[in-house]
Amino acid sequence: MISNRLKIRWRHLAIVGMLVFLALIPFNWFLGQYTSLVIFIGISTMVTVGLCLLLGYTGQVSLGQAAFYGMGAYFSAVLTKGYGFNPWLAMCIGAAATGTFAYIIGYPIFRLRGNYLAMATLGLGLVMYVLFRQLTQFTGGPDGMAGIPFLSAGNFVFDTPFKRYYLVWGFTLAVLLLSQNMVRSRIGRALRAVHGSEEAAESLGVNVTQFKVKIFVLSAVYASLAGSLFVHHLRFVSPQPFDFLASVIIVVMAVVGGLASIWGAIFGAATIQLLSNELLLGFGKLDIAVYGLILVLVMIFMPEGVFVKLKQVYAARRETAGRLLPARLKRAAPTTAGPPVEREESSFD
Repeated sequence: MISNRLKIRWRHLAIVGMLVFLALIPFNWFLGQYTSLVIFIGISTMVTVGLCLLLGYTGQVSLGQAAFYGMGAYFSAVLTKGYGFNPWLAMCIGAAATGTFAYIIGYPIFRLRGNYLAMATLGLGLVMYVLFRQLTQFTGGPDGMAGIPFLSAGNFVFDTPFKRYYLVWGFTLAVLLLSQNMVRSRIGRALRAVHGSEEAAESLGVNVTQFKVKIFVLSAVYASLAGSLFVHHLRFVSPQPFDFLASVIIVVMAVVGGLASIWGAIFGAATIQLLSNELLLGFGKLDIAVYGLILVLVMIFMPEGVFVKLKQVYAARRETAGRLLPARLKRAAPTTAGPPVEREESSFD
């Protein structure tokens, strides 16, 4: 009981510490110079969480998350810049349209399994990328679209990175909490059953196809919302951020953070964003080889994910320390007994 209470207390302290750290990042006296980078980490986390639900909990491979990411971005850009829609309304329309599209294509796609499913989602991503480039009358083609308006709430405009930071991370934390609660509910148990064995799940009354499609739709909506936040932050959109490499990077983020770890999505997104924006700038087009190498190494040596592995190592060390501490205290405790009494040797002579 005491051990469980300590674990819960430490977990709550860790959450509070993380929230305080996130709240202080955009201030110039702390880490203000990294505000834009952490905004992109938040946006990437939203997309990664959706893929974790789909791949880690449901066991369905998707190599086309960038397609939904791009759909949300272009819906917001086209409706606000081209047709004068309110940005919030455009974001909602984009999320609804993306979710509907995912629902329509989800049923035929999830009739496939294994490599065929991966190829189908890969093809979806490539088709959407081509459409983003070719529908120049709407998307601006390869040159993209500029002048996308900021998001605003009444007279309060999110026109600085400082303001947009809290907006993006408000969305990100909401997505994380919603997903965490879901995987701990009956839905999460059903998803794990589908991942373990679809036949066994069906025998227990789980509608496997329906659950797979629902999670596919939810992951698409997450990606769409992230895409909308992305374009309203940059005020520019082009097809390049939604190409095949973008889908690979999202998969690498999920793998590094842990496919079955919701909060690990932050770690995975932060790691890859730091690599992309700080460490791999001089690699040019070779960065995809680095991402591929990371993916291979993690899947071989830490298939549960780097974040999950670090948690396991930390938990094992704490458990070892917890077992050794009582023994050390016992050895260090002063003895209250008197000196040993010498027994007289008896003689039977």
